Amino acid sequence: MRILHTESSSGWGGQEIRILREAQGLRARGHEVVFAVAAGGGLVAKARKEGFTVYEIGFKRSRALFAIYTLIRVIQKNAIDLVVTHSSLDAWLGGIAARISGRPVVRLRHLSTPTRAGLNSFLLYKKLADFVVTTSTKAAALILEQTKLPMEKCVCVPTGVEPNELQVDPLEVKKFRERLGLSPEDCLVGTACFVRSWKGIGDFLKAAALLKEEKNIKWVVIGGGYIDQYKPLAKELGVEENVTFVGHMDAPFAAIAALDLFLLLSTAHEGISQASLQAAFLERPLITTPVGGLPEVCLDGQTGLIVPPFSPERIAEMVRALAFDPKRRRSLGAAGKKLVEEKFTFTYTLDQMERIYTGLFAAGKA
Repeated sequence: MRILHTESSSGWGGQEIRILREAQGLRARGHEVVFAVAAGGGLVAKARKEGFTVYEIGFKRSRALFAIYTLIRVIQKNAIDLVVTHSSLDAWLGGIAARISGRPVVRLRHLSTPTRAGLNSFLLYKKLADFVVTTSTKAAALILEQTKLPMEKCVCVPTGVEPNELQVDPLEVKKFRERLGLSPEDCLVGTACFVRSWKGIGDFLKAAALLKEEKNIKWVVIGGGYIDQYKPLAKELGVEENVTFVGHMDAPFAAIAALDLFLLLSTAHEGISQASLQAAFLERPLITTPVGGLPEVCLDGQTGLIVPPFSPERIAEMVRALAFDPKRRRSLGAAGKKLVEEKFTFTYTLDQMERIYTGLFAAGKA
């Protein structure tokens, strides 16, 4: 089967990582995968490095007709059997190109926010898609409610983790903690994400400020993005000595394993977070908000603790409670690893997506 992924987002985060990893997994199973993505976007160089054919598309409303024409040419040239769309603009343009070309379409919705109701949902999720996949059950429920799709046409397929990729060297964990100047008694509280407005970094810093008198609690932000927007806030709150911004790490697993507590305080848009799955597999106790798919991994009281969005006081309270309770941290962490092993491996993700794709392909050939 020949699959075309379209992506109009120009960033590089969990969404784009899922697309590339799925492509690699399905290629290993004998399928051919082609990319048509935003010119200069985060997927371009990385997908080409992995040996995929990549077409750079000018996904702009002002050039919509030309983009549709280009996508039709890509579909025809590569004898594409199935088109998978990922973001809003490419869902429209890729969906139209696929319909003109007579190809089935899967719309993969990565965010957990509600879709625009009315004609928008009707066209995007019914007319320009044959099947909808979300990355969290909450997002699937929202789409089913808003679009009135049949339940069999919209399912959740979370982005699982690959256990073999998450084996960390204890020496690298030790080096990371030493890099931050930590003592064995220090409790390291951290988050790992592409830093942006809805990742709750402001609440993370405010919680750190509330606990800055606790000298053995240290804080770290792992990940690139809009870091420079938050460093002034850290200084304003007086926590620039307690909070370290380490920036982007290609393989952050040792850094995540070096944490004593993993926080993800998203206020919107979250599916089932890769970082929270990685932290849970690495037996880090979680503190997250109930946004999107986060509570599917952070089971309140079992694998971590749930706090309301925009609640630095509650966050600080939970951090303090777990920082001085290593036995409970170990218990939450062990339960988190067990959950991931049972429900959130990437093999399961590939199995589900391949089943959906081959089902649509077979139906189209019937």
